[in-house]
Amino acid sequence: MSFRRLIPLADRVLVQRVRAEAKSASGIFLPESAQKLRLPHGRVIAIGPGSRTREGTLIPTTLKVGNIVALSEYGGTAVKLGPTETDEYHLYHESEILGLLEE
Repeated sequence: MSFRRLIPLADRVLVQRVRAEAKSASGIFLPESAQKLRLPHGRVIAIGPGSRTREGTLIPTTLKVGNIVALSEYGGTAVKLGPTETDEYHLYHESEILGLLEE
């Protein structure tokens, strides 16, 4: 069964990982060992409203949809949302995201 849409709860963030380039800018095909040297990163697709304190106060998430984030190599929960292999996303707690990447 595949779903079209997932709305994260609490402080969870839905991220689509960016695949490593298989070809360099000059057109040379890179081996898999060279592709894994880069920091894993992805694009934020959806965010939850945030976490709550013990008193019930909402602490909003600091990320926005469309942000590019640095991810740990292992972590998150893989979620398949579409019929193809490229429709695989990962669900992270906001605290599991290493940082925000800017150009």
